[in-house]
Amino acid sequence: MNSTHQVYISLGSNKGDRLKNLQEAVDLIFQKVGKVKSIAKVFNTPAVGFEGDDFLNTCISIQTRLKPQDLLEQLLDIETRMGRVRTKTDTYESRVIDLDILFFDEDIIEKKSLTIPHPKLHQRQFVLDPLKSIAPSFQHPVLSKTITELSEECKDDSTIEAIKIWLKNPSKQFNFSDYNYIAIEGNIGAGKTSLAHQISQDFNAKLVLERFADNPFLPKFYDEPQRYAFTLEMSFLADRYQQISDDLSQLDLFKDFIVSDYDIYKSLIFSKITLPEDEFKLYRKLFYLMYKDIAKPDLYVYLYQNTERLQENIKKRGRDYEQNIDDEYLEKINSGYLDFLKKQTELNVKIIDISDRDFVGNRDDYLWILNEIITAKIES
Repeated sequence: MNSTHQVYISLGSNKGDRLKNLQEAVDLIFQKVGKVKSIAKVFNTPAVGFEGDDFLNTCISIQTRLKPQDLLEQLLDIETRMGRVRTKTDTYESRVIDLDILFFDEDIIEKKSLTIPHPKLHQRQFVLDPLKSIAPSFQHPVLSKTITELSEECKDDSTIEAIKIWLKNPSKQFNFSDYNYIAIEGNIGAGKTSLAHQISQDFNAKLVLERFADNPFLPKFYDEPQRYAFTLEMSFLADRYQQISDDLSQLDLFKDFIVSDYDIYKSLIFSKITLPEDEFKLYRKLFYLMYKDIAKPDLYVYLYQNTERLQENIKKRGRDYEQNIDDEYLEKINSGYLDFLKKQTELNVKIIDISDRDFVGNRDDYLWILNEIITAKIES
């Protein structure tokens, strides 16, 4: 998983429908850059450095996986898309939208095309006032002062007036309040862990991840499947039972819901593929004895990937013991999942075909999947 960065961005507009421009910019940042965590008050401020109409200014905090230069390019593209035309003159001028990176984590960057922190933010009350409303204690990494302190010391005496209209946070369109527990499932390499991570970070969910990496029998199984199949499946059975019992019983008051990258029924799906019939019947009896009282997810999401994409993802993540998995085994797993999901009646299931999607590298695909998930309950 790429690391997530905390970024503060200032927004300003003094041309056309100023409030509409700010809202459109916030929406586009959400669509193209990352989650909008918070939006400051909107302030009416005079033009500084040139004769022009008053600005509406605000600041937002976002989470993004983009690197600073990539972020800058996306913001410039949004400005262009909204109709801003940059001239070669050094003088200030009216603009439909102005987007500036104020802080990127606590990084200090000095390049010809990009300086972070913004070199003039501490001199501009129209930046400090809105920024103070969402990050009063954030410390400037160069000046070593909080935003509140910088605001108090700022010599800019411009008239700054808060307006009583709030911008809408586009993140709120994805409402997970109907769910207490979501399980993300899929074949080997489908991306279930990546998606669970991303949802957990963006929507304040408790993350439950399968502890497969600690299983000493997994590499042995891929080398000698017939010899280690039963041992592997029994070890997974015990470990999943222990983990899911612990995680579902421990209430986290600071999280809104639970998202996991597996569901307990995967034990039955995989064991039916890997075990002989007599061993599978024994295994199934043990499974139902252990799991009869375990809570089931409110929503079971199955990420379907075709075999070619699965193999690409497996190669990309580079786990040595997975590199020799053949297509036939992956196809059996896909068939096993789909057969299970068609027959069962206890789970609220959403199958999402992501064979042509890259939700890690393409934010549009990620937002598309989120929409598929939140509409699942309505359709079911």
